[in-house]
Amino acid sequence: MTHDGTTPLAYKALKEMSDSVWDNEKIVVAFDHNVPANTVKAAEMQKLALEFVRRFNIKNFHKGGEGICHQILAENYVLPNMFVAGGDSHTCTHGAFGAFATGFGATDMAYIYATGETWIKVPKTIRVDIIGKNENVSAKDIVLRVCKEIGRRGATYMAIEYGGEVVKNMDMDGRLTLCNMAIEMGGKTGVIEADEITYNYLKKERGLSDSEIAKLKKERITVNREEESYYKEIEIDITDMEEQIAVPHHPDNVKPVSEVEGTEINQVFIGSCTNGRLSDLREAAKYLKGREVHKDVKLIIIPASKKVFMQALKEGLIDIFVKAGAMICTPGCGPCLGAHQGVLAEGEVCLSTTNRNFKGRMGHINSYIYLASPKVAAISAVKGYITNKLD
Repeated sequence: MTHDGTTPLAYKALKEMSDSVWDNEKIVVAFDHNVPANTVKAAEMQKLALEFVRRFNIKNFHKGGEGICHQILAENYVLPNMFVAGGDSHTCTHGAFGAFATGFGATDMAYIYATGETWIKVPKTIRVDIIGKNENVSAKDIVLRVCKEIGRRGATYMAIEYGGEVVKNMDMDGRLTLCNMAIEMGGKTGVIEADEITYNYLKKERGLSDSEIAKLKKERITVNREEESYYKEIEIDITDMEEQIAVPHHPDNVKPVSEVEGTEINQVFIGSCTNGRLSDLREAAKYLKGREVHKDVKLIIIPASKKVFMQALKEGLIDIFVKAGAMICTPGCGPCLGAHQGVLAEGEVCLSTTNRNFKGRMGHINSYIYLASPKVAAISAVKGYITNKLD
């Protein structure tokens, strides 16, 4: 898989390697990073990507507006036991299906497109067990807490394997959020063992038949804790954990919400491959329904895919957001990478449900990004400052 930012680069490299692709039915191209094209350069990049799609008759092409590449893969392609190679660092998201999914550079993707092969070291594994019970925290809070524990380089070229009672009971949306941020710890991938929650999702949301599910179960790769040799084992009890906030300028710079409560904000962004799924929008709607966004705050909401957008329309979520004063944008990455649809000015502060808060990530080098869950983001948009309390 490559997107509108990496397909042109991979295509240029491919032209120096081969006159054909290995399998045009196993390649996915999605336009998501700059949709609609916001500059002449972006338009030219997309033009070149389209040339690649047409020249090699790529069967799985998703044009602008269909969604973020990682949401598209989750909704249509990824299965347990797959090896997923993506021209984007957050390809690790798809380990939530019990797949091995990781990001590659454009030249590596060109070689994969040409040959169907690649070279990779078997990574060491960090096991993270999430235990306890706490209805106030979400998967985003949990993964931010894990980022704090492991650190930005603590899992370099390693797999982060999630387990424990909390993960066993977590839905696929939450699992995708956990695996999405493995790269923020330097991880090669995040992974969760496929189980009944995985198979039920594939049956209900993807339409797999009973026989297809039975085949996947037969081929299932299981984890035997007694036989595994982990680089490190971590256990996190969420029972008394507060909602978590990553403060500028790195996702591992994490604090409980009470320590940053009251920080004034100029913008809130709810969306991205981390938290733009239907469950995230439903959560945000709980706190925005019947309320108005603070007069000094810009609230931007971007569904992760067209499918999510359409279901949100059916459920009345978009109506709630618009009445509250939010701006709804085309499904895609939006302001996450600082390209458009919410670029920050000097000194502005954004509370975002994305995965990165590096200096200058969403606009001006002297802007500030805080990372949070959709719940905290929605509440804060109403109050005008970071908080987890409406009253």
